[in-house]
Amino acid sequence: MTSVEIRLSDDVVLRPVRVSDAAAFARAYKRNFAHLEQWEPIRPGEFYTEAGQHRRLKKFDEERAAGRVQRWAFDRGDDEVYGSITLSGIELGIFLNARMGYWVDVELIGRGLATAAVNGVCDYARQTWNIHRVEAGTNVENAASQRVLAKCGFEEIGVSRAHLYVNGKWSDSRQFHRILHTDPVAL
Repeated sequence: MTSVEIRLSDDVVLRPVRVSDAAAFARAYKRNFAHLEQWEPIRPGEFYTEAGQHRRLKKFDEERAAGRVQRWAFDRGDDEVYGSITLSGIELGIFLNARMGYWVDVELIGRGLATAAVNGVCDYARQTWNIHRVEAGTNVENAASQRVLAKCGFEEIGVSRAHLYVNGKWSDSRQFHRILHTDPVAL
């Protein structure tokens, strides 16, 4: 499975993540530490290094090659990383489902880029794999991400108690889904 570039604005695109993005991801995570720490697990110091990101991206690349994951980076034309969006748990056959996660660099917040990215990746998933349903979850306190999902047509389906170990504690998550189509599927 290969992914394509998705234009979000005049100066920002989503482009497929490459293993060679390791240094850019390390810089992005360091730059956004204060912005992301309330929504992320406590990470070991190695996570914020080029070597740590290289190992992580190699694993993502193996999952991508197996057809289970697609990941894009927000890019402003300078090969830096300003966030990412991932489809994981891609299941074809009778389920036609994927799980979405994303984050946007603090520099780009408030420009509608997360909304454009979520919509663009949902469109891509439907056109490329005929994905029927995309799931997403947010920390119950992450109102900004919940607004993005609502703008993109996601419906809340419930709260998962003690769902993720985030920032040193078990946190509840609001779960959402979006049905991309109801077309009959030939299996």
